[in-house]
Amino acid sequence: MEKKSWREKFELKREPKVIDDKKGRGKMFIPTPLLIDGLVRDIPDGELATIGQIKERLAKDFEADFTCPMTTGLFLKMVSETAEEDMSSGRGNISPYWRVVKDDGSLYDKFPGGVESQRRRLEKEGYNIQPGEGKESPKVEGFKRHLHGF
Repeated sequence: MEKKSWREKFELKREPKVIDDKKGRGKMFIPTPLLIDGLVRDIPDGELATIGQIKERLAKDFEADFTCPMTTGLFLKMVSETAEEDMSSGRGNISPYWRVVKDDGSLYDKFPGGVESQRRRLEKEGYNIQPGEGKESPKVEGFKRHLHGF
């Protein structure tokens, strides 16, 4: 059986849903890759978003208490891999996934090419990246002043 492309995985029919969290934390929203992609595409040049902002926006939009962190992370990776695959095949207008950082401004090691690739793209857009100390990921200097207002 041939392995599916990231684009094929991205386009699988999925429905968002709100479920009762089994840990008693309230209503949990389960997003789709398309919803994550839509928010990432809304991040303009010169602005950043955190994973937390994306989760908060989705929870608010779907009247949930919070958004599932695991599926958000998985689908954000899917968005990034699909964007890279699309770019490699000559498609334009890809999602600017590299503009998404962790809640503390650190770079996201799950993206294609890891933090080094994200660092290069962000520096190309004019951001200063502080090196991480020890096992810490590098961080965008002063990232809070560049946050997109979803």
